[in-house]
Amino acid sequence: MKTKTKKAAAKRFKITKRGKILRGRQMGGHLKANKSKSAKTRYKSPAQVAKVDKRNIERLMPYN
Repeated sequence: MKTKTKKAAAKRFKITKRGKILRGRQMGGHLKANKSKSAKTRYKSPAQVAKVDKRNIERLMPYN
């Protein structure tokens, strides 16, 4: 039986061609008035997932 992709994980993570897993950054959702412009710019760019979490995320998205 085929395993299903966890849709919650598929919406949050992106897997690159080289196998890196990218995630969105925290703290960028609200309360932006008291954050610096450089910080707000940093929140837009994706971050790479840590090695310890990579295996678990790959299990949630088996076909990506």
